[in-house]
Amino acid sequence: MSSLSPSRRSSSPESNTDGGSGGGYAEDERKRKRMLSNRESARRSRARKQQRLEELIAEAARLQAENARVEAQIGAYAREFGKVDGENAVLRARHGELAGRLQALGGVLEIFQVAGAPVDIPEIPDPLLRPWQPPFAAQPITATPTGAMGDAFQF
Repeated sequence: MSSLSPSRRSSSPESNTDGGSGGGYAEDERKRKRMLSNRESARRSRARKQQRLEELIAEAARLQAENARVEAQIGAYAREFGKVDGENAVLRARHGELAGRLQALGGVLEIFQVAGAPVDIPEIPDPLLRPWQPPFAAQPITATPTGAMGDAFQF
């Protein structure tokens, strides 16, 4: 369908009535070239449109796969959070139980002290109650008498 049939032409050299010597043929040739050019342009436009559609389909598939991966990761994080949250609740309950037992033992010791029994038990620090305080005594940093940094690292 790339060429025109003679019946579709508006004028031909045989039916040219304006008295020219082939002016109608040149016009037909221009129309034919313009139609071919339009067809080629439309073909390129359809090809570009098809390529863009394929790119969008591929991108949609990639995004769906990434979305599934992220959802799976969120599910894994949610399960891990639930596990850690449960462990934390158990530890908090255990801490409350032990704190109550420690307080009860402190009360027993006070009764012994009031009764005159010699009780010499040092207080055990609870680092969970005071996390800003280190569990050890601070050690002072001493400077070297020479002041040279090279001497400070000799063993």
